[in-house]
Amino acid sequence: MSLRVSRSPSRLVPRTSRRRLRVAAMSVALLLPVAGCSLFEPDTAPTGLSSGDRTPPKGTHGLEPFYDQELEWGDCERGAGECAQLKVPVDYEDPEGETIEIAILRMKAKKEAAASLVVNPGGPGGSGVDYAAAADYVVSEQIRRNFDIVGFDPRGVARSSPVDCLSDEDMDDYLAKDPTPDTPEERTADDAEQKTFAEGCTTKSGDLLGHVSTAEAARDMDVLRAVLGDGKLTYLGKSYGTYLGATYAELFPDRAGRLVLDGVIPPDATAEDVVIGQAKGFDRATKAWAQDCVDNDCSLGNSVDEVVRTMEDLLEELDASPLPASAGIELTEGWATWGIAQALYDQGMWSQLTDALVSAEDGDGGPLSELGRTYAGRDAGGQYASNLLEALPAVNCLDRGEKDVDKAALIDKAVEAAPIWGRALASESPCPQWPLAATNTPHTVDAKGADPILVVGTTRDPATPYEWAEQLNDQLADSALITHEGDGHTAYMRQNDCVDKAVDQYWLTGKTPDGDALTCAE
Repeated sequence: MSLRVSRSPSRLVPRTSRRRLRVAAMSVALLLPVAGCSLFEPDTAPTGLSSGDRTPPKGTHGLEPFYDQELEWGDCERGAGECAQLKVPVDYEDPEGETIEIAILRMKAKKEAAASLVVNPGGPGGSGVDYAAAADYVVSEQIRRNFDIVGFDPRGVARSSPVDCLSDEDMDDYLAKDPTPDTPEERTADDAEQKTFAEGCTTKSGDLLGHVSTAEAARDMDVLRAVLGDGKLTYLGKSYGTYLGATYAELFPDRAGRLVLDGVIPPDATAEDVVIGQAKGFDRATKAWAQDCVDNDCSLGNSVDEVVRTMEDLLEELDASPLPASAGIELTEGWATWGIAQALYDQGMWSQLTDALVSAEDGDGGPLSELGRTYAGRDAGGQYASNLLEALPAVNCLDRGEKDVDKAALIDKAVEAAPIWGRALASESPCPQWPLAATNTPHTVDAKGADPILVVGTTRDPATPYEWAEQLNDQLADSALITHEGDGHTAYMRQNDCVDKAVDQYWLTGKTPDGDALTCAE
């Protein structure tokens, strides 16, 4: 399985502009109350450089019309904030060629804005427009007072020329399929499904499919920074959004201001690194949930091993005999696995996961299938809320293609490293059959010349293991690391006052933790 990396596991994959977008699946931060930290006053020039400087990057040609454009702000379809369209070239190497429009939403500061704070919830494939619309839950009250919160749907996502691969009905079948093919027949069937998915993306998405890489999204973000009037970028990236932020800092170090990268995906991680790292993270989170279940009179077993075994036995049974569920789908092993993954992103959903597994054991697949549908953004009527599960592989396959990966060897390695989740995460990806070659090679990023970058990692994060935060922090030329000792995906605005205060202080004053390191307990 390919899990989402936006506040979710190595994540799975979503839908197009006709499907309404959601924020909750992207960042647990949106599901929790806002913690207020009114301790700091903003400095007078957090953006550095001259505001209003719209000079294109050195060495580029023909980009002046994009950097000089004026945004026309108007009402948003969902009511919150003000919206605009940003024009960018499809291919930055051909700025006079085709263009696309990037959807932008701004929530104005509650008093005079010190700067714009651009936000990305992850994915790849998460809607920054929806994320910014939920600004009251995404950042603290003090940041809302002092910053315009700006979100954009990256190219190929949601309202910005969305990638499309499958019909809603075919996506149902794709997500229902066996996530752990372990016989020759099952592996052949899975290869056929992945090929159909990849061919569908080519047919439905056209030339844009080759121009949805993270590097191109980062270039769009610099155009956005310029037209917003900010000399440097102030930024919050969650999960995959950290990869986007690190890429921006690499490409535009002199324009990288106060960047917060929370729930890290390191740019030097290969496809194999991501699979095994996420599998280990989900194994760790699964055991933490199982221990919590045991500590609360768990009906699934009397020990962590028993609880995990009960879950795995249920998945094996569903592989052979799906259960009746709801909303026009059966509870297959695939849908059940997505449902379990959804709950592991946030420890606040652990009891719901336990109840759903108990219901499935009793023959009712409804509750677990509903968790699966939440993960996929599918409503009860069969429509998908976004194109997340389609944009995700489209971006990942360009960023770190897997055409040369020995899948059988990868599965063996993943299962050895992570017995619970290794097979599922290593088995499924359309990238080996992707029609386009990768445009990037995983590599380290030092972002020398950028302002100090704040890196945040959670010790038991299922989707973005804490070790990845350490890895990126070690690479960056100037950075500080906040360690959140706890569970769940990402840390800022997830009810940890220590994390929230440190992040807010950084945005408002530029100050990083003393010694460039801070540990925040659960």
